[in-house]
Amino acid sequence: MIRSMTAFARQTLESDWGNLTLELRSVNSRYLETNFRLPETFRYLEFKLRDILRKQLQRGKVDCTIKLDTTETGGDDISINENLVKLLVSSHQSLQQMTEVEQKPDLMRFLSWPGVIKTRELDIEQAEIELTQCLKSAIDDLIRMREREGESLKQIIVDKLAEMESQTKQVREEMPKIIQWQREKLMTRFEEVQLDFDEQRFEQEMVLLAQKVDVIEELDRLDAHIKEVGRLVDKGGAIGRRLDFLMQELNREANTLGSKSINSQTTSASVELKVLIEQMREQIQNIE
Repeated sequence: MIRSMTAFARQTLESDWGNLTLELRSVNSRYLETNFRLPETFRYLEFKLRDILRKQLQRGKVDCTIKLDTTETGGDDISINENLVKLLVSSHQSLQQMTEVEQKPDLMRFLSWPGVIKTRELDIEQAEIELTQCLKSAIDDLIRMREREGESLKQIIVDKLAEMESQTKQVREEMPKIIQWQREKLMTRFEEVQLDFDEQRFEQEMVLLAQKVDVIEELDRLDAHIKEVGRLVDKGGAIGRRLDFLMQELNREANTLGSKSINSQTTSASVELKVLIEQMREQIQNIE
C-alpha cells in the first residue's frame, strides 16, 4: 500500500497530572523532517519522541505540537508556601521602614510570586508513559490517513498509465503506415517535378529514413517504464523517490519520440505523453 505524505492527526489525553492535546501535521518533503513544539515540562523528551516518529515514517515534513493544560488538575492539592509568604511580608515591612512609606501589601501580587502557590508534583514517569502512548496512537491515525490518501493517488496514477499505454500502442500500430506515407509523399514529389531517380538509391535512402524515424526502441522503453511504475504502485511501501526517477526516464523517452516525429500523429502522441507524465509527477511528489 502506498502512502501520501499529506495528513493530519489529533489525540487528546485527560490525566490526573493534566490535560494534553497532541497534533501531527504532515506535508510532502524530499526527506523526513520532524519539528516539535513541546511544553517545557516535556522538552527533555524531544529526542525520544523524534526517534518514535522516525521508526514509523520514511518521508515528509512532520510538525508535532503538544499542549499541556494543568489548570483543571490538582484540586485540594493546591497549598500556600507559608515560609515564602512570611519572607515576602517581612521584606515588604523592611522596605516600608527604609522608604518611610506606609503601604498595605498587595496580596494578589504575593500569590503571583513564583513558588508561593504549590501544586502537587507531576509524576513524570507516568506522564512520560502516557505521552509516548498518545504519540504512537496519533502516528497510527496519521498513517491510516496517509494510506487513504495514497489509495486515491494510486488510482490517479493507474488511470494515467492506462492512457499512456493507449498512446504508445497507437504509435506502434501506425508506424508502418507512417513509413509508407512518407514513401508515397516522396514519390509524389519526384513525379511532380518529373525527376529521374535511381530506384536502388531511393530504396537506400528510404531505409536510412526509416532508421532515423524508427521509434520502436523508445516505445519498448516507454512500455518497460510504464510496467515498472505499475509494479511499484502495486507493491507499495516507500516508493516515492523511485517513481520520481521513473518519471524522468519516461519524460526522456517521450522527448525522443517527439524529436523523431515526421507527422502530426506522433507529435501529438509525444505531447500527450509528456502531459500525462507531468500530471503523474505532480501526484508522485506527495507519495512517501
